[in-house]
Amino acid sequence: MSSTGLSGDTSIGDWFDHPQGGPVLRKMLADNGQSESVMRPVRRFAMKRLIKLSKGQFTQEIIDDLVRQAEAYVPGEGEAQAAPASGSGNAAEAVDLPEWQEAVTAGRFTGKTVIVTGAGSGIGRATASRVAREGGRVIAVDVVEGGLAEFADEHKGLDVVTVRGDITSEADVARIVAAAGGAIDGLANVAGIMDKMAGIAAVTDEVWDRVIAVNVTGMMRLTRAVLPAMLAAHKGSIVNITSEAGIRGSAAGVAYTASKHAVVGMTKSTAFIYGPQGVRVNAVAPGGVATGIEGTFSDPVAGERIGLAMTVLPPIADPEHLAASITFLLSDDGVNLNGVILPSDGGWSAV
Repeated sequence: MSSTGLSGDTSIGDWFDHPQGGPVLRKMLADNGQSESVMRPVRRFAMKRLIKLSKGQFTQEIIDDLVRQAEAYVPGEGEAQAAPASGSGNAAEAVDLPEWQEAVTAGRFTGKTVIVTGAGSGIGRATASRVAREGGRVIAVDVVEGGLAEFADEHKGLDVVTVRGDITSEADVARIVAAAGGAIDGLANVAGIMDKMAGIAAVTDEVWDRVIAVNVTGMMRLTRAVLPAMLAAHKGSIVNITSEAGIRGSAAGVAYTASKHAVVGMTKSTAFIYGPQGVRVNAVAPGGVATGIEGTFSDPVAGERIGLAMTVLPPIADPEHLAASITFLLSDDGVNLNGVILPSDGGWSAV
């Protein structure tokens, strides 16, 4: 433990509120053209969680250097009486709430086969894990082999089948359905990619085509492929992942936003057409989630606008929070829900 009590295990909020850590952290942000406000959604996270969230751009070495700078920091004249971190004394700001504990419902998916895409990381991995631990047979799909291998290793003894596949490929979609076998009770369409937060004036054809291919066309192809089994059984539950970007324009770039609006339309259309035949189709709209999905800003104009909107967001959720919402809709507990777009966003949609 350092002499200041600060470390990678210290929450970002506590870093900001610390008389030595706060000035050091704010200076680091200022040197990179950012302010404390960009960290508001992750204030409750331990500093070390930024390592994973940043995909290596923020490292343990950076944390160690911040600790050393904080230990050596001497407040200047008048700084000892400086105000606490922005908003920390405001009753409307986030407080240290009791930690949510995942409660597994034993047997909720017993006898059911559920396909989960994007199962190698993030929301998909948390969803596949929840289904498997609740007794289901999981067909865990991802385009990255390494994440699937780790997932399978973590769930030894449970009914997990891994399939490396690209949902934009008809051949891979056929292999995914074949791996599930005759009965398919559920499908969680989680796989998706971002768009570098580019507005329409800056988006490239390459980014647009790839985002639409994965987020819309791939989802459509896999959904189309599983429907025959569900229709034959007169039962099935499909949960699509849209986003806050599917219900507003301030959450992402134009390609991602358009793709997630399309997911909303696909969800409602499919629910309306096939609901009478026993197939329920719903969607979950996450807000900010601590996943490995890349959210870089390639467009300064869009980045400034979106960055400003993000300063008023609720804290970022964990993938397990989203898995709780997704598995509820997948399970028989969601029996009376069809065509629903569920904002699982910590209150973002209320802003």
